[in-house]
Amino acid sequence: MCGIVGYVGPRNATPVIYEGLKRLEYRGYDSAGIAVIQNDRIEVRRDAGKLDALRDRLSARPIAGSIGIGHTRWATHGRANQINAHPHLDCTGDLVVIHNCRPKATSSRARPTPKRSRISSKNTSKPASRLKKPRA
Repeated sequence: MCGIVGYVGPRNATPVIYEGLKRLEYRGYDSAGIAVIQNDRIEVRRDAGKLDALRDRLSARPIAGSIGIGHTRWATHGRANQINAHPHLDCTGDLVVIHNCRPKATSSRARPTPKRSRISSKNTSKPASRLKKPRA
């Protein structure tokens, strides 16, 4: 089952988010990742497998900042690999997206309903409630 952890505050977001992801381990997952705004750029570290793989990646290339988001993913579509692990960075490097899909209970055929969270290196002063909803 997927999980999302976010942090905005005075501390380094990376260990706060990593510890939050550790608390979600019991839910099961096949990949994990963290995105942090570091020096006005979004830095992403992600990997397939358990959180130990992400920890090793973070040790090899540390990231630090006071705003970040993390995700554990259970592959319901697409392979469990580094490419499909979240967060996903857009082509400009200014937006990172994490989403959870869950089946709708309103129909006999399950369709994914995205639950999205995102951070941006641009205009981070807007509260999340005022961010535009992504197009479906």
